[in-house]
Amino acid sequence: MNKLVLVVLVFLTTAWATAQPVIKPPKGRIAIIADGNSPDPDDLGGTTISLALLRATGLENRLVHYSHSCDLVRVNRISEAAEYERHAMMQIACDGTARRWGGFENLTFFDAKWQLDETIKDLSKAINASSAEDPLWIIEAGEPDIIGFALGASEKEKHQYVKVVTHHPANDDAGDFYTWQSILDFGVEEVRIPDQNINLKVDESEWDWAKNHSDDRMKFVWLMGKMAEVDDVVKFQKGKWDCSDAGMVLYWITGATNGGVQQGSVTQVKTILEGFLSQNNN
Repeated sequence: MNKLVLVVLVFLTTAWATAQPVIKPPKGRIAIIADGNSPDPDDLGGTTISLALLRATGLENRLVHYSHSCDLVRVNRISEAAEYERHAMMQIACDGTARRWGGFENLTFFDAKWQLDETIKDLSKAINASSAEDPLWIIEAGEPDIIGFALGASEKEKHQYVKVVTHHPANDDAGDFYTWQSILDFGVEEVRIPDQNINLKVDESEWDWAKNHSDDRMKFVWLMGKMAEVDDVVKFQKGKWDCSDAGMVLYWITGATNGGVQQGSVTQVKTILEGFLSQNNN
């Protein structure tokens, strides 16, 4: 075989493998705690992609808790009116994605700030159901306070079966009631991966494929991320389509601590979602 042809084949095979992540989730269940009511609106895109990824990989039934708006104390960088609007947008991102993509009919999407007691009770229940054979993986896509309250309200002997996945100290250090160290002091396992903003907070044009997609389910996902781009509270999302927190979900569905993708990409997300849509036409 011509050496040049061989090199090209190796390159294409490698590129294909990189774009085709292996779906091999670890044992256990998953819980996601997001904010979105904080100044940064990136959880709008992160929420839709996280839910779509779980549905597309047949893992939607492993999601046992989802709560949003976990920033419990409003800061001056976002007005009361703007925060109120965010609560509504985050609920739309949750309920809209779940209805369109299907599979989450038995899950309640909690507003952590407005449904604080119910949220803590629900997450505590998931913690208490944990065991060595059925651990709980908590995705920290926002401030750690809800995680702390739920751990404090749950059975101590269950904490050894809880793993908290994080990718950014901006979440870890943002708590109003719990520090990151106080979360670890409960005896949970820290699972830290690289900053997912590197490859998943990208120029908006990299998501034109979703914007112009023939399937309205994908267009809805794009629209939620676009809502964050046009948000007028912060400026650093302008021109960007950001689903960075969903990188932690991608890491989990591809193996987590057993070889999971630690630096997810838009191409990998696209491959998984389009694969599902092509096989599940409306």
